[in-house]
Amino acid sequence: MKRERAERTTPSPESLLQQAIGARTATARAKYARLGLSCRSPLDRTTQSMLLRQLYLAHFEQQDFVKALEIAEQMLELDTLTDVCQQDVARALVALGDVDAAAAHLRLAARTAPARRRAFHLWTLGSVLYLAGRLDEAESALRRAVRWGTTDRPLYAGHLALIQLENGQRVADVEEVVERLEEAPCGQGYGRFVLGMLCVHTARPNDAERYLQAFLKRTQGGRKAMALSLAGEMALAQQQLDRIRMN
Repeated sequence: MKRERAERTTPSPESLLQQAIGARTATARAKYARLGLSCRSPLDRTTQSMLLRQLYLAHFEQQDFVKALEIAEQMLELDTLTDVCQQDVARALVALGDVDAAAAHLRLAARTAPARRRAFHLWTLGSVLYLAGRLDEAESALRRAVRWGTTDRPLYAGHLALIQLENGQRVADVEEVVERLEEAPCGQGYGRFVLGMLCVHTARPNDAERYLQAFLKRTQGGRKAMALSLAGEMALAQQQLDRIRMN
């Protein structure tokens, strides 16, 4: 009787996963993820992978990128949602400064992903290469992202135009690209960064300042893991804002 009662009150891996997802701190997220992973209840690979991802996020938020990479590699071994795991491995590698290895994982993610996620991986690859100053490679990745993109295509097209401008190319339809991104839902969030940078290049300093400020405010007010992932973009946005204010 006591054993049956204990079994009924022991949290399941799935309930612990939900607690990890809803946790307000990295410490709590890691605690619930570890409890879920140590449950005696049967643990399917998808739930195990999702629990590991919460542990990965906890380490990432704590800026322990070496441990985050180790956990992401464990996720890969489970061979479930492989392209998403490749993306997480890449994010940890970028944080550790290994752009080449990160790019290799993102290329694998794009090759193995379902068609609906391929553009996202290619865009992420282009973003990483752009921040690394590898503009020709970034342009190639973004061209492919635009081809595969659907709902978020205005964001990918905007980022492609930005890379081309920074690479000294002329973008004849840049105003139309900006306008489409301004009107699209994907113009929010990261889209504010792209819009701000495009406005810098098209001599619209007031709009550039407004968009870059909005990007920084939203990113700084969001989840810590996201802010850490976008550290390069945030630094670039702040640099451009400082230049605008000096003129």
